[in-house]
Amino acid sequence: MAGSVAALLKQRKCTVSVAESSSGGLISAALLSIPGASNYFVGGGVIYTRDARRKLMGVSEEIATMNGANEEYALIMARQMREKLGTDWALCETGASGPEGNRYGDAAGHCCVAIAGAIEIAITIETESDEREPNMWQFASAALELLEATLRETGGD
Repeated sequence: MAGSVAALLKQRKCTVSVAESSSGGLISAALLSIPGASNYFVGGGVIYTRDARRKLMGVSEEIATMNGANEEYALIMARQMREKLGTDWALCETGASGPEGNRYGDAAGHCCVAIAGAIEIAITIETESDEREPNMWQFASAALELLEATLRETGGD
């Protein structure tokens, strides 16, 4: 799932960190499943609750309590993870995997993904499904695809 992203990161000698939520660690697991992951994967976390935002990410109360499933929040958390771990790139995924929506009023299948690095980008994904596990895999896949596209955009591949 992360083979092409891993190859690009290794080729360019770039590092990445991950802050994920509704994908439950699948993004990190995919990146770590590739031999040589220690060359590019620095670390990350499943930032699933407001307490995790406060304690693990060290964000202000304003950020800790903001809507955690929008592009603005995803970019803030990607920047924070990049800064905390000193990586070239950081990825944040956040949303509502299902079977119900989240506390912010987003339906199951709603996800925002952001990349922070040489360029920044954020996207919103709507699977229109309330199936938790398939949504989690779709969120992880979309996040890795966005990272790969961003790496290609910045490297001329």
